[in-house]
Amino acid sequence: MSNSELMSIGAFAQRSGVTASALRFYADSGLLAPAEIDPVSGYRYYSGDQVARASVVRRLREIGMPLGAVGAVLDAGVGEAARLVDEHVAKVVGDAAVAQQKAAVIKSVLGDVPGLLVAVLKGPVLADAVEQVLTAAVHEPGMPVLAGLRIEASHEAVTLTATDRYRLATRTLVSAEPPARAWAGTVSGDELRTAVAGIRRSALVRLEAGRHGVRFRVAGGEDRYCRLLSEPFPDHRLMLASLGEVTTRVTVAKEPLLRVLEEQAGERVSLRVAEGGVDVVSGDDEDRRIRLPATASGRSLRVWFELTTLYPAVSTAIGPDVMLDLRGGDQPVTIRSADRGDLTTLAMPVKPAPSV
Repeated sequence: MSNSELMSIGAFAQRSGVTASALRFYADSGLLAPAEIDPVSGYRYYSGDQVARASVVRRLREIGMPLGAVGAVLDAGVGEAARLVDEHVAKVVGDAAVAQQKAAVIKSVLGDVPGLLVAVLKGPVLADAVEQVLTAAVHEPGMPVLAGLRIEASHEAVTLTATDRYRLATRTLVSAEPPARAWAGTVSGDELRTAVAGIRRSALVRLEAGRHGVRFRVAGGEDRYCRLLSEPFPDHRLMLASLGEVTTRVTVAKEPLLRVLEEQAGERVSLRVAEGGVDVVSGDDEDRRIRLPATASGRSLRVWFELTTLYPAVSTAIGPDVMLDLRGGDQPVTIRSADRGDLTTLAMPVKPAPSV
């Protein structure tokens, strides 16, 4: 059938994938008028040229786009149409996240069971800790738990942990009130990021755990509620316990190291640690080597990193100086403040290029 041939509404519905009833609705709405209407019978006929437009209308409606927005997309240029589609999808995703969180709140109050006190923490300190640790979280298809923050509370401390399997960040905090019993759960990282601003403004925040989520009770403001993720969190304790012996330790000023990393052109860098300093090498280009003064002990060592792994690990370290504990070119490197141990990040090296 050529594009100039007319077809009945039934034939057009079959070809375009749009039902006849929907085609009548779109015609009445001005989105897709028939090519011709028989003045006697009132039968509607469409042309092959209209199949593409009908298919676009169908796909836009399948993603829940309102009729008015569909018309705007059809009338817009390619760039503007793409922007309108992205804008609609962002709204749908945002609305879904809000609905998901509200549903979790509703489930939390069903049965009116009091939440378990997990910890009482200073709001600004907790907000900073959440932001620091969540730099190691990641959205990965098939493993939604990697986008979460693991919270473990005991009488001694509250530990926050996140990992993307190449990096692991963990920070310990001291609670003003110990929990009635030990508790652990993985909280939605996305919802925690949204809650951080409110948490930061509260002098003290009470963490109360329920079956489906954690409530952050803030003084003089609206409580924040974050869902618990049901998937098992990676066994990070086993990894921490199995770390090998430190063979090289280096302490270097944080800001100069960050500036050097920011100036790297490649996707990977290497750190060559020797007595008196550490060389930062861009990839395998020895001509792009920058020496930073540092305090080093142990054997000389060279380790390669993806820049996207090393930079966040260094940038979130607390204090002016960072300490790196190295265990070899293929073992996790521990990165933390030179004088504070409550925030620790493990960064996984990568293999050196074959030519090295």
